Amino acid sequence: QVQLVESGGGLVQAGGSLRLSCAASGRTFSHYGMGWFRQAPGKEREFVAGLSWSGSRTDYVDSVKGRFTISRDNAKNTVYLQMNSLKPEDTAVYYCALQSRQYRPGVLKTSSEYDYWGQGTPVTVSS
Repeated sequence: QVQLVESGGGLVQAGGSLRLSCAASGRTFSHYGMGWFRQAPGKEREFVAGLSWSGSRTDYVDSVKGRFTISRDNAKNTVYLQMNSLKPEDTAVYYCALQSRQYRPGVLKTSSEYDYWGQGTPVTVSS
């Protein structure tokens, strides 16, 4: 059974940083692409960052490029989202996601392409 557990969210002032973690269990983590999504109150869930199964390719939504970095540690079965220069508009619940097709090339950017989701971790950025 696949489980994803996020941590690292919290309250931070604008301009600050947070690092989100997502620990995966239940399958060989290194064979699958992963992503981070977020959902703000009253808005749809949106893609934030994604990482190919090999780790060689990443992609980001335009609004976070240059501020957020996605990475993975296969030895720890964990994916990270380093968030710097946070803005109030980054406030949302952040979810990590794992797709189920091994060695799928590229970065997946739509939620329907992911099969497993964590419970979410809230991030609040105050102005």
